[in-house]
Amino acid sequence: MTASRTGRLWRHWLLPVVAVVWELAARQAGAVYFPPPSTILVRLREMWFSGPPGQLFLTDEAVADLLPSLGRLMAGWALAALAGVAFGLALGRLEWLAALAEPLLHFGRSVPPSALLPVFLLLFKIGTPMQLASIVYGVVWPVLINSMDGGRHVDRGYLDTGRVFRLSAPTRLFHVILPAAAPKILAGLRLSVSLALIMMVISELYGSSEGIGHRLLEAQSEFDIPAMWAGIVLLGVLGVALNSIFLAAERGLLRRHAVARA
Repeated sequence: MTASRTGRLWRHWLLPVVAVVWELAARQAGAVYFPPPSTILVRLREMWFSGPPGQLFLTDEAVADLLPSLGRLMAGWALAALAGVAFGLALGRLEWLAALAEPLLHFGRSVPPSALLPVFLLLFKIGTPMQLASIVYGVVWPVLINSMDGGRHVDRGYLDTGRVFRLSAPTRLFHVILPAAAPKILAGLRLSVSLALIMMVISELYGSSEGIGHRLLEAQSEFDIPAMWAGIVLLGVLGVALNSIFLAAERGLLRRHAVARA
């Protein structure tokens, strides 16, 4: 095992320690609202991962709740990423547009996304459109702000080189401005992944009939505490997995960009 792998494993030593302490403390105290991790994991498997092999071990409940939640999360995040990068680069490169839009931009990002859920309910009614609108609104701001900052601070030498070679505007955008702003854009996208997960859950707490958030609310109303904690643990695992996948993709893109520039 290499030194780097050993270091990564060593950094995670606290997780099993916390799990063991939680297990022992919960069993000793007999706390109703804090069941031991073993009980939570058993309930997690029963709810979502005890299905047939042909269904990838997903239960019918998982298909009804987990897959729609992930679909809405990815669709909302993708829409927010496209809108945030496009408008952010436009604001970063066009000073007159930034001067007009920045006051509205700062006002909009100061409004908590959860405060607009009643508005989205009025506009889109209960269902996927309302949930997508909530996710997009909550996710778009870090992408837009970082894209604007990245587009605004492109090295002037790259731009001058593009002008000397008489590159067209689309070529300058995709081969000069976008690669130069990529580190800032990717940082905003990484922040937006966790926000997308949060907004997915919040949107499903309001009048939804499916999804992880709805299942959490249902478990809480039925005092099914292990099921409630199973949902919380699942959300934590999803957050870690999505962040890890994005970090790996980000490193690959930045490495490829560095090689291309070299």
